[in-house]
Amino acid sequence: MVEEKFIKEVTSVLGEKGILLGSEVTERKAGIWIEEPIKSKVILRPRNTEELSKILIVCNKFKQPIVPHGGLTGLVESAITNEEEVIISSERMINIEEVDVTGRTLTAQAGVKLQTIQEEAESKGMFFPLDLGARGSCTIGGNASTNAGGNRVIRYGMTRELILGLEAVLADGKIISSMNKMLKNNAGYDLKQLFIGSEGTLGIISKVVLRLQEKPLSQNTALLAAESFQQVSELLKHIDSMLGGNLSAFEVMWRDFYLLVTSPPAINKPPIDQKYPYYILVEYSGSDQAKDSEHFNLILEKALEKNLITDAVIAKSESDRRKLWAIRDDVEQQYQYGPIKIFDVSLPINCMEGYIKDVRKKMSEHWKDFHCTVFGHLADCNLHIITAVGGNDPSSISKMEECVYEPLRSFRGSVSAEHGIGLEKKNYLGISRTDEELALMKSLKNNLDPNNILNPGKIFG
Repeated sequence: MVEEKFIKEVTSVLGEKGILLGSEVTERKAGIWIEEPIKSKVILRPRNTEELSKILIVCNKFKQPIVPHGGLTGLVESAITNEEEVIISSERMINIEEVDVTGRTLTAQAGVKLQTIQEEAESKGMFFPLDLGARGSCTIGGNASTNAGGNRVIRYGMTRELILGLEAVLADGKIISSMNKMLKNNAGYDLKQLFIGSEGTLGIISKVVLRLQEKPLSQNTALLAAESFQQVSELLKHIDSMLGGNLSAFEVMWRDFYLLVTSPPAINKPPIDQKYPYYILVEYSGSDQAKDSEHFNLILEKALEKNLITDAVIAKSESDRRKLWAIRDDVEQQYQYGPIKIFDVSLPINCMEGYIKDVRKKMSEHWKDFHCTVFGHLADCNLHIITAVGGNDPSSISKMEECVYEPLRSFRGSVSAEHGIGLEKKNYLGISRTDEELALMKSLKNNLDPNNILNPGKIFG
């Protein structure tokens, strides 16, 4: 049990409103996809970096394990707790401290929602390109600590590329303030990279400096159909080259996914016939709607001439655009199959066709009836695979994981493209990382958190 002396000390730092106990904690869940209530009995809610520092000093003194909580939209069980752990939530760290239009930066506390940041940037005539389906729930601190990806990585990069500086607090309460606002800064080690993607195991991010972009003045979106994977890969090269490297999104849906999300009871209707093997959602942002639309249409015409696509529908309005994206985003239709397992992997594009065949072959060796639907950010080397075999018992889950992860080993694919490792994937991290890399990771963890209080047991044991 968490010590009473510990509770007393952190309450003296945060005040009564800064700490939740008992049923105020256990009535919550540890994630939007998790049904079980939180097992921890304590949630600490600092308002700023200084309060976070003070409570981590207390945690380290008592060797009290803690688990950071942001928007709880993660998919790898990184926010799971036990009764001996306490939660540090960023839910009161919700201030946008500055928007510098000239310098193209936005400074925000870790608990600010991604959608709030997008809207604040837009209100200043700027654009923050990170975009996820969970934009209304996820926090920028969580995005940073998991190095989130999303829909525009091909053009703007992962969260890592969108952070110029940050502030983080180490296990012993030391504040590492690396609030850089410049695009160029080669003054020694780039320390922010230690914390981006580390899932709160090396330090807790309290504040970030984000890189803003000028707001795009045009948007062109189309849904395309292709007959072969070779056409899909050649189409990517064709479109991106003709756009001069300015392609914003290239999302691919295999037929089984498209069929599911455009057939009743799904509310989306198929804008293109459901008979094709591959469907590609393409988006391009530019500076002149009339000229960009003309060029975009020309690119698609040439794709038809080159036999790279078989059919196409172009969004004529923002409403059309939203309807096309709604098809890609309707992931919850997968629950029609019963219990599902969601995978997020990364691999070279030229390995994808063979890899998917291998995964399905391995699954057929275990189950006569199974579902394996595929879609994802193909241009970013990222596929989402959703499997269903009629149950979610530990044995079935383990077999599904082996079917999906083991084929990645031969070409060092990643068991996690954009969601992190958490508890869920740590047994498979060795597929994607060498022994030497794992040893260095553990060395960093031991040096920065010798008492192992920061999100213990996550990423590796």
